[in-house]
Amino acid sequence: MPDYISALDLFTIGIGPSSSHTVGPMRAALLFASALRSGGKLEHTARVQVKLFGSLGATGPGHGTSNALVAGLAGQTPETCDPEEVSRAWQQANESSMWFVFDRQLNFSADDFSFQPLIHLPRHSNGLRFTSYSSSGEVLLVQTYYSVGGGFVEADHELVREQRSEVPYPFSSAEELLEICSREQLSIAELAYRNEVALHGEEVILSKLSAIWQAMKSSIETGLTKHGQLPGTLGVSRRAADMANQLRGMTEDTSNEWLQAFAIAVNEENAAGQRVVTAPTNGAAGIIPAVAYYAMKFKALPEDAIAKDFLLTAAAIGSLYKRNASISGAEAGCQGEVGSACSMAAAGLAQVLGATNKQIENAAEIAMEHNLGLTCDPVGGFVQMPCIERNAIAAGTAVAAVRLALLGDGTHKISLDTVIETMRQTGLDMSTKYKETSLGGLAVNVVEC
Repeated sequence: MPDYISALDLFTIGIGPSSSHTVGPMRAALLFASALRSGGKLEHTARVQVKLFGSLGATGPGHGTSNALVAGLAGQTPETCDPEEVSRAWQQANESSMWFVFDRQLNFSADDFSFQPLIHLPRHSNGLRFTSYSSSGEVLLVQTYYSVGGGFVEADHELVREQRSEVPYPFSSAEELLEICSREQLSIAELAYRNEVALHGEEVILSKLSAIWQAMKSSIETGLTKHGQLPGTLGVSRRAADMANQLRGMTEDTSNEWLQAFAIAVNEENAAGQRVVTAPTNGAAGIIPAVAYYAMKFKALPEDAIAKDFLLTAAAIGSLYKRNASISGAEAGCQGEVGSACSMAAAGLAQVLGATNKQIENAAEIAMEHNLGLTCDPVGGFVQMPCIERNAIAAGTAVAAVRLALLGDGTHKISLDTVIETMRQTGLDMSTKYKETSLGGLAVNVVEC
């Protein structure tokens, strides 16, 4: 069985607007810079050329890919970078005609970047290739990477991640997960926790889950206070803060409206390139935080249950999508991003509301079943329309799925495994123009202002 996919893989603190087009490329650039340095080739490098293929070539500018690559080559990471500094990286390189690989200064030209949207590398649509040249034009190093969704990066046909220790309860399907939980008399959250402790140790996993939850909370609370326009040419105005102001003045039950405001707040922060948590992608970053925050605010659930049981259950379900289908919009359409996040959020909420394991699996299945076929067609290549509202709707779908599941005993006809496989097949059949290329759907039918 392949390495266990940890909650710390699926939930990473980074920056917007895209895990596959911003976070992944930044990590790939840093990997290339590190390869130059470790191979003794950095001191001989006079020029670096970057080529972006497929979806990266089509929507990279609107997704902040250029900024991320400049920052990554300079040694910055998504977890620790200054989002404002990254947002200016490409412009500064152009204006100064220089950029850096770590601390080595190189001449920079826009010709060093090549966008190839019509060329799809065989392994994945999100391909990027770095080439280093000496002052005489000799090729020193060529590396091709693939940003495969959720910030995951592959190179040379291997996942760029450390080798993992064995976990006590490995699983590769929902059926297997439920069987192990039944045999060991564990909830899904308990099983996931024991696996994470085996990988990281109890102190580390609890500390990092708490940090992830605090970052999620911060993206909601910050997003609810900000006004103004989002970056780019679309002229999209922030509205989460105005929504919050209206809701504070209402006396009736507004929990569902707040839920949507929470999701929009996160995704506006993401669209602005600010600090968010990949969950499991940036395009779907608002769903899991919004549903978790909703549980804390309106279901009176303690934060430690959110940071542990909610996130671990969501991650256990998310690992099945990552392993058996895809969480990449460029590979599966938005069903792979928003659909997966919706399913994960439903599972997490069901867990903390006391659902049985079968009810949790049912809630996750319902949530994805009603996201099947969802296309990824960002207008103008920006993670704004329809992405922001789509997160708000999916957060509501996750809560509705849990309500349905809790009214039953967990018995249902269509399994989560069946839905995941259906999503995989649908993604394969989906036209490329509906998979994060901005070549179809709303992206071509909405007139940009």
